Amino acid sequence: MQLNPVELIIKKRNNTCLSKEEINFFVQNYINGNIPDYQMSSLLMSIYFQGMEMNEIIDLTDSYINSGSRIVFDDSLNTIDKHSTGGVGDKISIILAPVMAACGAYVPMISGRGLGHTGGTLDKLEAIPGFKTHFSEEEFKKMIIQDGLAIVAQSENLVPADKKIYALRDVTGTVESLALITASIMSKKIAEGAKNLVIDLKVGSGAFMKTLENAEKLAHRLITTGNAFGQNVKVVFTSMNSPIGHKIGNALEIIECIDYLKGIKIPDLELITNELLSQMLICTGLSESREQAIDKINNVISSGKAMEKLVKMIENQGGDPKVTEDYSLFGTSKYKIPVIAKESGYIQSIDSQEIGYALIGISAGRMVLSSALDYTAGCEFYKKQGDKIEKGELIGFVLCNNETAGNQVCERILKSMQISEIELHSEKLILKVT
Repeated sequence: MQLNPVELIIKKRNNTCLSKEEINFFVQNYINGNIPDYQMSSLLMSIYFQGMEMNEIIDLTDSYINSGSRIVFDDSLNTIDKHSTGGVGDKISIILAPVMAACGAYVPMISGRGLGHTGGTLDKLEAIPGFKTHFSEEEFKKMIIQDGLAIVAQSENLVPADKKIYALRDVTGTVESLALITASIMSKKIAEGAKNLVIDLKVGSGAFMKTLENAEKLAHRLITTGNAFGQNVKVVFTSMNSPIGHKIGNALEIIECIDYLKGIKIPDLELITNELLSQMLICTGLSESREQAIDKINNVISSGKAMEKLVKMIENQGGDPKVTEDYSLFGTSKYKIPVIAKESGYIQSIDSQEIGYALIGISAGRMVLSSALDYTAGCEFYKKQGDKIEKGELIGFVLCNNETAGNQVCERILKSMQISEIELHSEKLILKVT
């Protein structure tokens, strides 16, 4: 029976479930060019407003996966990946991969680029001179088997349906659909071959999920979908109401990761990193308890084994490993503008999203995928929600190559903070683990 795209759009618009055959028909014909953008846009908008049942989400994920090739690792390899829903200053993947590889896991990580207020792991890694993120699936698999880690971009053959449909979602106002988010994330994470997955689901002002309630709905869909494909999925809910760590910006965040692997730790970054790593070690059976996991993490960092893995990954992907010892190789910004507090009090809240968008003004982030990045630009921001500040106190720096734009970023950072005279408790960073 020949299916009619218009009938399927109307069916979903009227909140009726689509069958596996109908979903496959729509996705495959869109990829082949037989269904135009305007009809796929109509279906996406219908899904956005009506949602999808779990069986539909699983079928959509399956259709995405089957649109291209799939990487398979031998069962003897203990494979795991981590996914973050994105945040300001979130450089944790670059720490997790070397630590897990040093602990004996295999980490096939396919990452993305920054868009809007959030930074992208690939952009940060490309701040390393010579670092490449585009590899064939055979090259990617070889790096994983030989050295236990690689962080690369999505290839043309891996989940091409998601790549094409995501680009359409981005320009049609359908990015926030929980069903479409789930299929997009899980199709890539399943197709890349990892048998275990830990998701860092960000919640708060600097996250796409503003409330824990919505985050829990997404987590349920992510876990159920992963399980349907035989993937073990764990979700850690973390607060994104303050930027993570002290450095925001591509090269700056790589430097902070290198410092971390040298043993220089910042409390919020360490807390979230240790929680995610503990869950990853327990998922893979490499640790039986959180206490055992923390011992293992501290050991591979203090012994230098984690740093060795980072150096090996940089070498494998064409980068200059000397950056781990000489930070000047990243280049430096022309201006380093101090951020000075204009009032005294306690930081009631920080609009992390506002900081992320402010940094686009100095090219530390991008508004569209074609935007050019200044890898040296960014900011150092030393304060967190609940901290006390004094008028005239130095609370950070903006690093940039355009002084006027840099001064504007300073003002936006100051305006992102709500100051109270009342002493406040610092926020809880680990909200929940599912």
